[in-house]
Amino acid sequence: MDYKKLAADIVKNVGGVDNIKVVNHCMTRLRFSLVDVSKANKEALEDLDGVLGVVYAGEQYMVVLGQNLIPTYEAVVKDFNVSAGKNIDENLDNLDQKKEPLTWKNVGTKVIGFISASVTPLLPGLIAGGMLKVALLLVVSFIDPHYATATSYLLLSAIADAPFYFMPIIVAYGAATKLGGTPVYAMVATAALLHGNYTTLVTAAKTATLFGLPVKMLNYGTTLLPALLIAIVAYYAEKFFNKIVPGIFRSVFVGMSTIFVAGSLGFIVLGPLGNILGQGIADVFMFLNSTVGPLAVGLLAAVLPWMVMAGMHTALTPFMPQLLSNPGYDAILRPAFLIHNMAEGGANLGVAARTKNKEFRSECLSLAIGCIVAGVTEPAIYGVNLKYRRPMYGVMAGGFVGGFLASLLGAKAYVMGYSNILALPIFQKTAMAMVIAIIAAIATSAIVTFILGIDEKQAPKVTEPVQETHADDEIVSVSDGELVNLEDVNDDVFSQKMMGDGIAIKLENDFVCAPANGTLETVFPTGHAFGILTNEGVEILIHIGLDTVQLKGEGFDVLVKQGEKVRAGQPIVRVDRDAITKKGYDLTTMLIITNTNDKTIHFNSSGTVKIGTKLN
Repeated sequence: MDYKKLAADIVKNVGGVDNIKVVNHCMTRLRFSLVDVSKANKEALEDLDGVLGVVYAGEQYMVVLGQNLIPTYEAVVKDFNVSAGKNIDENLDNLDQKKEPLTWKNVGTKVIGFISASVTPLLPGLIAGGMLKVALLLVVSFIDPHYATATSYLLLSAIADAPFYFMPIIVAYGAATKLGGTPVYAMVATAALLHGNYTTLVTAAKTATLFGLPVKMLNYGTTLLPALLIAIVAYYAEKFFNKIVPGIFRSVFVGMSTIFVAGSLGFIVLGPLGNILGQGIADVFMFLNSTVGPLAVGLLAAVLPWMVMAGMHTALTPFMPQLLSNPGYDAILRPAFLIHNMAEGGANLGVAARTKNKEFRSECLSLAIGCIVAGVTEPAIYGVNLKYRRPMYGVMAGGFVGGFLASLLGAKAYVMGYSNILALPIFQKTAMAMVIAIIAAIATSAIVTFILGIDEKQAPKVTEPVQETHADDEIVSVSDGELVNLEDVNDDVFSQKMMGDGIAIKLENDFVCAPANGTLETVFPTGHAFGILTNEGVEILIHIGLDTVQLKGEGFDVLVKQGEKVRAGQPIVRVDRDAITKKGYDLTTMLIITNTNDKTIHFNSSGTVKIGTKLN
C-alpha cells in the first residue's frame, strides 16, 4: 500500500489542504474538521483503494481506514503540513453526538472539564521536572553538598524548573487545543508575561503603563489561571478577526491582531485577574488546612475510591499545580491521593492474609504492590475491593486514618510527583510525616479488611480459566447469546461492513472472551473494544455494545493486559450487563474480521451459542 499516495488522494477529495481545519484520528478512521463540507467528494473517497467507508456526523468528516490508518494519518500530517488535533478515543458508535449547549445546570461541569483538559498536557512535564528536582536534592543532601555550586547543577536545575517556570505557556497550549483555537496564538500572548522586558521591570520594581493604563508588576512564572484567561480571549479574538478580515489578508492580520488583543489584555486585565483568582483558591485551601486540615484530608482520602470510580477525582487535578504555585506547597490534595493508593494496597494485603486460596492470595499481593509501589489502583478497586465489597470499608478506614495523620503531622508536597511510595521525596522535610501516615493507612486498611473478611464462596479468581483447546484456524463465540446478522446491527459502520465482515451477538453472559488463539494487540482503556491478531495472521476487532464508549470504562473490567498471548474462549473483559442496560445501552457485540490475511472465512448466521462455540 502506497500510504503517501493514499494520503494525497484523501486530502484532494476532502477539498484540499485549505479546506482542512484540523485532522485527528481514533482507532479506525481519520477525522477531519472541514471549512466547507460540501467540497468533499464522498463517492471519490469511497472508491479509493484502502478506504473502507466515509461517514459525516457530529460535525466531523470521517474516512474509515482500519489497518491503514496510522501510516496514512502520519503522511497527511507530514506531507501536507495539516494541523494535527489531539487523538481521541475510539467512538464507532456515537456518530450523531452534538455539542452540548452551555446551561446553568452544566456550567460547573464544563468549567472544570475545560480546566482539567487544559492542565492535562502539563502534568507529565510537572511530574518529570518535580522528580528531577527531587533527584538533585538527594544528591546535594546525601552525596555531595558542594555540588549545589557547580555549573552542571545549575544547568540541570534549569531543566527541572523549566516545566514550572514556563507552566503558563504549556497551559495556554492545552486550553487553546481544548477550545479549538490556534494554540500558538494563545502561547505567544501568554509568553509575553514571561518576556525579559516585563520581568526586568518586575525585578526592578518599576511602574509601567500600556495605552495609558497601569500595568501591575507581578511574577507570572508558575501561574495557571492567567494563561487560561488569555487562551479564552485569544480563541474568541481569532474567531472575530476571521469573520471581519477578508480571506486574502487573514494569514497576515488575524494572527497579528489576535496576539495584540490577547497579549495587551494579558498585561492590563487578564494577568492581574488570574492572579486574584489564584490567590482566592489558595486562600480557600489555606483556610481548610488551618482549620479542619486533618479532617479534610482524612475525608478526602476516604471518599477517593468512589470518586475514582465515578471519574470525579479528575476535577481536583487542576488545583494541584495551582497550589504548588501559590502558596508553594500542597497540604491536602497530593497527600490524600497518595494515602488513598496506600489504603487500596493495604486492603488487598488484608484480603491476602484472610483468604485460604493460594492462587488468589498471590493475585492480591501482586495488586497490593501495584497500588503501593506503582500507584496503580484500578485493578485492585475493580478486581478485589469493590468486587468483595467489605474491603472497601477497609480502604475508607485506612484512607481516613492515614489522611488525618498526614495533615496532623504537617505533610506537604512541594513538587509534583506520582501518588506512590517512590514519590516520598516530593514531601522533602515533611517526608517522615508521610512515612508515618502511609504505615498507618496500610496497617489500618489491612486490619479492618482482615477483620471484616470476604465471602470465600464468591469466585476467588479474578478471571475464569480457559476450559477448552481450539485449533488456530477456529473462530469461536466470544460470549453466550444469540447470533445476529451484521446487516441488522443499528450502526452504519458495522451494518454496511465498512470495517469488514463478521457477526454480532446479543450478550447473555457477563464475560466477553477471545475469539481465537493469538495476541491481544489492542485494548481500549474504556474496555469497550479490543483487537486480536490470531496465530493464523487474521485480525479481529471485538466491539462490545453500541455507544458504550460514552461510559468511559464504567461497567467494563479488563482482565488481560495488551500484548499478552490469549487462547480462544479466554475471558478478556467482564461486563456489568445489568448496570449498562439500565443506562439504556444496547449490548449487541460485534466480531469483525478487519484483515482476513487472504483467508476465506464464513460465519454461522443464526442460532444460540455458548462461549467457545465454533462460528466458522
